[in-house]
Amino acid sequence: MTITRHPIPVSTRAPGGHTNAYVVGEDPAILVDPAGRTPDLDRIVRERGVGHVVVTHTHPDHVGAVSSYAAELEATVWARYGRDFRFEAATGVRADATLSPGDVLEVGGGSLQVLDAPGHAPDHLAFVERKTGAVLVGDCAVTEGSVAVGAPEGDMRAYLSTLRRLYARGPPRLYPGHGPPVADPRERLAALLEHRKQRERRVLAAVDGGARTIDAILDAAYDKPLDGVRDLAGATVEAHLEKLAVEGAVTWDGARTDVTGRAREGGAGSRRARDE
Repeated sequence: MTITRHPIPVSTRAPGGHTNAYVVGEDPAILVDPAGRTPDLDRIVRERGVGHVVVTHTHPDHVGAVSSYAAELEATVWARYGRDFRFEAATGVRADATLSPGDVLEVGGGSLQVLDAPGHAPDHLAFVERKTGAVLVGDCAVTEGSVAVGAPEGDMRAYLSTLRRLYARGPPRLYPGHGPPVADPRERLAALLEHRKQRERRVLAAVDGGARTIDAILDAAYDKPLDGVRDLAGATVEAHLEKLAVEGAVTWDGARTDVTGRAREGGAGSRRARDE
């Protein structure tokens, strides 16, 4: 089944300044993540006969042209079940129907199965091309660098679980929301998991060393300049702290953190946080 990628310029701090829209199949085709409109995407949408519009999640850099295409196309606009009010608030469009993990959308030349993929965003979905097993992963993965998983919306525990489930599927290719396709998915997913593991170790080491606030942890846990991205890094640290707090390795009240008594004693919570 044909999957074409269409990088769309966006005004947010998206990696590379672009978000990928995808057109999958034809007559009817599915338009995924229409972040904006370009002459190239308009042409493909007309030629391929888009019958469905879906998004991986409702962050602004993925939904910018949903309302425009919804007004022009005789297409079904889908939202995630239980998140349709969030979808409407983000897009200005009331969805025609809702999707749940496990659902299948039929398109010309094949079908897409819906996967649950939370972590980067609470409403995040991914879509599996059922013939080949390739996955449109939105902001679950990127070819280079790492994915922002920032509090309050980002959930680090959920994100790591999503990466592990994708790894277990062994997809032949990933189509991310930003940048080129990932040709070596398992290697890349393993690298993203390892990156998060290393960052968590640095965060916990900073707290062990006496850092009590996010700013103090940033200064201790990052060995590169954070000019222009300190707020994003801080949100990521907070997501790590929330995870560590659930696991009993630290306390976190939204402003200050500390190592728990169990962690100081080398208990199960500390070992799990360090070795996960």
